[in-house]
Amino acid sequence: MRFSAATTAGRVLPERLARRAEPLLERIDAVLFSPDERGEAGRMSVIAFSIRIFSAAIAFVSQVLLARWMGSFEYGIFVLVWTTMIIVGNLSCLGFHTSVIRFIPEYRERGMLAELRGILIASRLFALLASTAIAAIGIAGIWLFAPGTDSYYLVPFILGMTCLPMIALSDVLQGISRANAWAISALSPTYIVRPVLILLVMAGALLAGFAPTAENAVIAAILATYATTIWQLVTVTARVDRRVPAGPRLVLFRQWFVVSLPIFLIEGFFFSLTNADVLMVGAYMQPDDVGVYFATVKTLALVHFVYFAVKAGVAQRYAAFNHGDRAKLAEFARETVSWTFWPSLVMAGIVLALGEPMLTLFGPGFAAGYPLLFLLVAGVVARSMVGPAESLLTMSGNQNICAAVYALTLAFNVALSMLLIPMLGLWGAAIGTAAAMIFEAAALSFTVWKRLGIVMAVFLPATIGKR
Repeated sequence: MRFSAATTAGRVLPERLARRAEPLLERIDAVLFSPDERGEAGRMSVIAFSIRIFSAAIAFVSQVLLARWMGSFEYGIFVLVWTTMIIVGNLSCLGFHTSVIRFIPEYRERGMLAELRGILIASRLFALLASTAIAAIGIAGIWLFAPGTDSYYLVPFILGMTCLPMIALSDVLQGISRANAWAISALSPTYIVRPVLILLVMAGALLAGFAPTAENAVIAAILATYATTIWQLVTVTARVDRRVPAGPRLVLFRQWFVVSLPIFLIEGFFFSLTNADVLMVGAYMQPDDVGVYFATVKTLALVHFVYFAVKAGVAQRYAAFNHGDRAKLAEFARETVSWTFWPSLVMAGIVLALGEPMLTLFGPGFAAGYPLLFLLVAGVVARSMVGPAESLLTMSGNQNICAAVYALTLAFNVALSMLLIPMLGLWGAAIGTAAAMIFEAAALSFTVWKRLGIVMAVFLPATIGKR
């Protein structure tokens, strides 16, 4: 017997309350338990959100333990090196980890099995080759510029570069899983298995008598990443082989690369945009100000998780609908806006209510960032009003204009930060960031309307987009 929120509520709630809640609960049942594409996307979004919440708890515990084991100096080196490796590893896919989410549903929908087999193997091989080349260039660059680099960064960065191929391959495997709506397979290796293994390997190294240094922490991360990615490769390949029958492969590398390259630019602009405000604060203000601002930005994670979860669940459905019923695409796109906005609004209220005690956990003085949180939360909520609009653009073949929107948003953010931070300090950074998020939302929504005739804005009527 299938679980039903409406039926369960009727059993456990008073009759009058159950009747009042029935319309909402029936909509929840329709989203989460229906066998159609909406149900599948809704379930994946809920699973993605749950995994990210669980991973946030794991990350918090692991960061506390690693910092206590290693001390602030060695921990700081490790965090900088590992964060850099995650970003570079993701970018070294050159967009293939996202473009597969577009092509796999398209080829499956059209019965283009030769092309499907081709991109499944080519995307993995390309990620390995490209990331290996980038790792080699990175090691050579570190060696070349070693005289001008702080000595304590050299070995950790060189070690970290050896992990780039596994990080890139893991990202492509995640994209393949997302394209097939395998939510747990897509997200659990990166957000649960790998961080837990890093912590366990590091704990084992300390018990074995190894020193709690950044080099050993990076080695622990490398071992955990190789183990996780190889396991992920085996399991995803087995599932793909069961779904796609054996046969000839057709490799359309030029076509795939032309689509993937703008996605690479989008990802690059996105990562730059995500970190631009913190970097600008570092350029104009003291390190303790950077710490307060960084802690405040990280407190927003709970609100950001909603957007991430919806994006993880719907991208492959955008691609499938784009090559089928365009009316269903428009209807589904507007539905995903509601999925993003209303939960984000709820999470924003929770973050604002708990923000001050959360910031005090970072240490004395961090609560000074709490007033900034109201402005930053407003920007995140404004961004959520248009849902995962950039995914709709990317999955519908409008990745070039999407990259241009992100480039403009990044330039807008940097310009505002340069103007406002010297005058207003952290408030200037928060104003610039919030304004950039509002600009990004407006630009993406307008672009979707102009290119696709779809209104992706929570309070605007759908008829505006009809042309």
